[in-house]
Amino acid sequence: MNVSQAVAQRRSCRAFLEQPVDPDLVREVLVKAARAASGGNVQPWRLYLLHGDRMADFKAQMAERSAKGLVDAPEYPVYPSPMKEPYRSQRFGVGETMYARLGIPRENKQKRLEWFANNFQFFGAPVAAFLFVDRDMGAAQWSDLGGYLATVMLLLEEAGLGSCPQEAWCTQHKFVSDFVSAPAEEMLFAGLAIGLPDTAHPVNGFMSERAEPEVWLRDA
Repeated sequence: MNVSQAVAQRRSCRAFLEQPVDPDLVREVLVKAARAASGGNVQPWRLYLLHGDRMADFKAQMAERSAKGLVDAPEYPVYPSPMKEPYRSQRFGVGETMYARLGIPRENKQKRLEWFANNFQFFGAPVAAFLFVDRDMGAAQWSDLGGYLATVMLLLEEAGLGSCPQEAWCTQHKFVSDFVSAPAEEMLFAGLAIGLPDTAHPVNGFMSERAEPEVWLRDA
């Protein structure tokens, strides 16, 4: 697989098979991805890998938290508020497409909430990583996190694995930080679910649209 193929077929996988994944393979990918561009070679990413018994324990505790409705106040805004066009329409468009594939109409709020809760079980993935950043870092270093995460996902694609980046974990940052014993100076950015995609599941049967180049590409 070449880079263009990996970019073209990568998607956020929201349903995984129960089949185990070798954590050493995932670790190898995470290490390879550290060649991602980093301004000043700061390399601000800090990762924690979950699998096996620790993953099972994490999911069990998280299920209890979800049942009780326990959440943490996010430490950063995932989206600007209000969100202007065309960004707002692009964000809501992909959500409506996904729920249409799942057969959950807009008015069925309960079912939508139940589906969203799958985030906190990593959509059934057997392996996951949490990406942290030192609190002293600024916007430029946060952009490096995105570059690292994108590189990880493309390498996972090359390895035949699916992934889903999850900023939803910002609403569980205290629990996650305590579970992985992250030091106080590290701040949770996102989680990444990793596993073999369930290709038969309808949620994995759509590819999100991208805006036409005329919207965002201009000759200077």
